[in-house]
Amino acid sequence: MLRVKNLDVYYGMVHALRTTSLHVASQEIVALIGANGAGKTTLLSAISGLIRPKGGDILLEGKSIARARPDLIVKLGIAHVPEGRRIFKPMSVEDNLLLGSYSRFTLRRAASIRREVDEVFTLFPRLAERRKQVAGTLSGGEQQMLAIGRALLGGPKVLILDEPSMGLAPKIIREIFEHIEMLRREKGLTILLVEQNAKAALRIADRGYVLETGKVVLEGSAADLLVNRDVQRAYLGGENRD
Repeated sequence: MLRVKNLDVYYGMVHALRTTSLHVASQEIVALIGANGAGKTTLLSAISGLIRPKGGDILLEGKSIARARPDLIVKLGIAHVPEGRRIFKPMSVEDNLLLGSYSRFTLRRAASIRREVDEVFTLFPRLAERRKQVAGTLSGGEQQMLAIGRALLGGPKVLILDEPSMGLAPKIIREIFEHIEMLRREKGLTILLVEQNAKAALRIADRGYVLETGKVVLEGSAADLLVNRDVQRAYLGGENRD
């Protein structure tokens, strides 16, 4: 479904991604873990067209998107939920969701898009209770649900999530990850997940990659990475005993 091949990205003279490669199969959850500054957000930004790579390629269903504009990438089927949510805080919950459909909206589609908004409210009942509420007054967990819901209104095939658990309480983190699993199971989405909470990410993922200083240094099944001693020491808080 999504393949990154030998990607090189620079910020000025800084070589942020170094011949980085990974792939995500259809309806697979893949976790990308690594320390701050490893290049995880840079990689997601390159996939969604926010950063132009210097070399390498990005393929969606076999077609190159490495030089495509961000709006075209959204239309082709990749939705990016950025770090920090970046919702439109002065606007209502419902209007935030409707903005997610901007690349698909026509008068002929208006009724079907309204039904998709209702589907998001079914998925996230807490948002339904707050549909007319100003988005900036939501809790952190509710804002994350809204950011994911807004992405779903783009009609994606691939959902890329950047640090969805950031700043959230453990109970809310579990809820968010349950929703991510549900999106794969019930909507058939392909998901690339960047997450500092490596243990939580690997527990719902099929496979994982470890990124260090712009390079993939380890990859494997999520189960294998959870018991890998180097991964445990660096990213899982020591030995994995549970």
